[in-house]
Amino acid sequence: MRVAYLSSEVVPFAKTGGLADIAGAIPKSLQKLGVEIIVVMPFYSTIKENKYPLTPIDMKFEVKVGDKLKTGFVHKGFLPGSQVPIYFLDNEQYYGRKGLYVNPATMKDFDDNSERFIFFAKGALEVIERLKINFDIVHCNDWQTGLVPVYLKTNYSKKECFKNIRTIITIHNLAYQGLFWHWDMNLTGLDWSLFNWKQLEFYGKLNFLKGGIIFSDLITTVSKTYAKEIQTPEYGVGLDGVLRERADDLYGIVNGIDYTIWNPETDKFIIANYGINSLNGKQFCKRALQRKYKLPERDVPIIGMISRLTDQKGLDLIVDKFQDLMKINLQFILLGNGEDRYHKIFESYAKTFPQKVAVKLIFDERSAHEIEAGSDMFLMPSHFEPCGLNQLYSLRYGTVPIVRDTGGLADTITDVRSGNISNGKANGFSFKEYDPDLLFATLIRAIDLFKNKDQWTNLMKNGMAQDWSWEKSAREYYGLYEKVVKE
Repeated sequence: MRVAYLSSEVVPFAKTGGLADIAGAIPKSLQKLGVEIIVVMPFYSTIKENKYPLTPIDMKFEVKVGDKLKTGFVHKGFLPGSQVPIYFLDNEQYYGRKGLYVNPATMKDFDDNSERFIFFAKGALEVIERLKINFDIVHCNDWQTGLVPVYLKTNYSKKECFKNIRTIITIHNLAYQGLFWHWDMNLTGLDWSLFNWKQLEFYGKLNFLKGGIIFSDLITTVSKTYAKEIQTPEYGVGLDGVLRERADDLYGIVNGIDYTIWNPETDKFIIANYGINSLNGKQFCKRALQRKYKLPERDVPIIGMISRLTDQKGLDLIVDKFQDLMKINLQFILLGNGEDRYHKIFESYAKTFPQKVAVKLIFDERSAHEIEAGSDMFLMPSHFEPCGLNQLYSLRYGTVPIVRDTGGLADTITDVRSGNISNGKANGFSFKEYDPDLLFATLIRAIDLFKNKDQWTNLMKNGMAQDWSWEKSAREYYGLYEKVVKE
């Protein structure tokens, strides 16, 4: 089985979200299962600046973007800790700037994002052709690679090396679709006949992700519940009808986590290591967390939250009930950044409640590990959540998740009311309706159970014992690869 895995971001080279974590992990697990796999991504300026051990290779290519011929060069490296080759497509005009998709100076999307990822889609196919490996599958990810399946079924279909190739696209977050004005169709080099409501047109705009969904052989998303949700008007972001038409080809596979990185027994970022059979270190991590954020070192529940500060993550529910929450004997620590209004709100909470609230409005890896290890509970009341990774990290660290029952959160967290703690099924707390009162009631349930130390310890251990490794996810992807190749 030979697979080319295309992603616009890959850990550790470039990251804005969970896609990068997945793209940096799943190919390694697939290689262990015997898949001959390569990864292809853009060569952003930050990759050059960080001076990863990469080698320029003798592979120059040219593609047309509109009526202009654009030249690309290729660098090669390996995913750290593996023998998975990764090829970087270099074009200074498109990738020699700060930011992956958004201009850091304006916090707005780059005006030429359509050009940048038309170049990436065509460039990736040029590289695949030149490698002469005879790939069985091209695995695409999100809108940035959405045109690849379109090209393979149209402009590139007559090339010998692509005649038998199959395509899979994974939707990591349907809210991001790659929407551009209709005249950008001229830049794609595709026939204008494809710009119709059944293929690439979306309310008068060009939709890259829609193209990927229509033209791919199989579609996956990052949890079984999310795969069902996105076929409804509430979560389908305008593409629910398209996805219902492809329902027989749509699969949900829950993401995994990398236990070589997220493991309290070996974590290098935390003050004391611990595991399911020796939990003492978690108390040391809790005290260290309180000291770092200048909170009183008291035995009260610490609620941790690591999140983008947007409505999607349920911040509006938290703000609605925050004053009530502050009447309870607890501490709250927030790490993340996002919308300016939420920055101001939570900064004001930290000033008003300095004994109970601490915020750090910038993301860094060490702090994320420290909060996972030192918190008692992890709050994730998302309005929608395709999969989510932090609830999985929390389970491993014995930090009990409190989530809304949606998407991947529904697939991974079993509430204490619906699953018995003693039989190992319950691993957290959840609520269904997107309602601030239900969030608050769920927090109260968790805080009440926290007082019962034996029950709480058993609940922690339930989560720590579960397997959410990438190996499990990789086996499911491998099964889909076999299926699509046989069809």
